[in-house]
Amino acid sequence: GGSLYASVVGVKKETKQPDGKILLEVLRDHQPSILPQTGDIVTARVLKVNARFAKVEILFSGERMLRDSFPGTVRPRDVRAFEVDSVQIYSSFRPGDIIRAEVISLGDSKSYYLSTAKNDLGVVIARSASGHNMVPISWDF
Repeated sequence: GGSLYASVVGVKKETKQPDGKILLEVLRDHQPSILPQTGDIVTARVLKVNARFAKVEILFSGERMLRDSFPGTVRPRDVRAFEVDSVQIYSSFRPGDIIRAEVISLGDSKSYYLSTAKNDLGVVIARSASGHNMVPISWDF
C-alpha cells in the first residue's frame, strides 16, 4: 500500500471493479470557475472611471455567466480604433454602464485589459445623470 495524493479537492469515492480492483475517484461538489481568455468577448459593469482608465467587473464570458466576477481595466487607447490620442475616458463610460468588450490581455495580477475598439463592442446599457435609460443615436455624439 502506497499513498494517493490528489490535486483536486473533493470527496473520495471507492468503487470495487468486477476484476477485484478498487477504483479511486475524487468527486468535486461544484464545477470549476470559467476564466476569461484572451480574445473572449465579455460583458462587464463599469465600477469606477478616472482620467487614466475605467475599472470594470467582468460578469459574463461569451454567453456564460461567471460564477465569480473578475476585475478588468479599459484604458483610453483601447476605447476606440481611431483618434486614440483624443479619447477622454469620462466621455466614454460612466459608473453603472454595462459594456461589451474583448479581452486583449491578462494584464497584471490585478486586472484583465479590455478593449471596446470594434463596431460591435462598447456601452450596451447606460443611464443618464438624471437616471433615465439612454438610447443610442450615433457614434458621432
